[in-house]
Amino acid sequence: MLTFLIFILILSTVIVVHEFGHFMIAKRMGVRVEKFSLGFGPALLKKKKNETEYCLSAIPLGGYVKLAGDNLEEYHGKKDEYLAQAPGRRFHIIFFGPLLNYILGLLLFWVIFVVGYPSLTTKVGGLLDGFGAQAAGLQVGDEIEAVDGKTVVLWEELQKIIQSKKAAEKVKLTVLRDERMFELEVRIREKSMNDVLGQKHSVGLLGITPSDEIITLKHGILKSLGLGVMRTWDLTVMTYKALGYMITGRLSVRDSITGLPGMYFITSKAAKMGVAALLHLVAVLSLSLAIFNLLPLPVLDGGHILLLVIEKIRGKGLTLNAERLVTQVGTMLILTLALFVTYNDLVRFYGDKIDKVWKWFIR
Repeated sequence: MLTFLIFILILSTVIVVHEFGHFMIAKRMGVRVEKFSLGFGPALLKKKKNETEYCLSAIPLGGYVKLAGDNLEEYHGKKDEYLAQAPGRRFHIIFFGPLLNYILGLLLFWVIFVVGYPSLTTKVGGLLDGFGAQAAGLQVGDEIEAVDGKTVVLWEELQKIIQSKKAAEKVKLTVLRDERMFELEVRIREKSMNDVLGQKHSVGLLGITPSDEIITLKHGILKSLGLGVMRTWDLTVMTYKALGYMITGRLSVRDSITGLPGMYFITSKAAKMGVAALLHLVAVLSLSLAIFNLLPLPVLDGGHILLLVIEKIRGKGLTLNAERLVTQVGTMLILTLALFVTYNDLVRFYGDKIDKVWKWFIR
């Protein structure tokens, strides 16, 4: 139950931030906001303030902002309606939803680096047969303090340096064992491995695995901001690369996209790892929502922005029939994608449980 509440809170947070971006700029530009709803379906709670009705709805898996005159069927030509605004002003209203999600992700990464986050140390947890570390005499429990004179504290730092090496190269490791410091020369072995995007690369390996020793790292406010910007940028680049690989067929769509069941599964894992892991999850989800919403697909914010660009070029917007068609096609695309992703998540994350239920049911 606690995991479910955390999941709903996370989902509600990223959605409220997104919708508040639309809401805030619409209000600032004098566009009438008829409804701000957290969730879909029947309203459980609602309160009207000025011209806006604020709702908490029964299905807490989304939310929306309803602007006056935001489609041709409801547009009456009043100056406080959405379609009465110039394309540039409408662009700002649409764009600020994803932008606030993006800013939220960056701010959360900043907070994580300030308050501290867990990371593996360079302590050796295991040795692989046939690799240079074992041949050089490295032992389980050794702590690697430096590589070729460069100090390393975290496993990811060590991994990054070693993976950049090529076969037959040697590295000089500064090792701490039983409070005694000494140096070892270790030969690198090259191996082809998949990266986080499923692409094969040749990387250098020592032949060691990490121990379960973890330290909590904290940084100053300014350094944390810089690290947050770098993490946000890296995640953005990686996401767009993944989208490109999926379009070209280099990356499996089935294994790369996660929906609500997958998000719930990941939330349950993150909840067991502490506050930093949950904050990291919210940051990643918020950035992902921003990037996904800016894709040029009908119904999504990116699709609306594409239509604004076309309107600006043509000098006029869509006809009523064309708008209906675009909305219907976009809705069908999103629903089809949602069903595919949900089914895939259920099979991928809960396949064993589904099999047990099914076997029980057909007995």
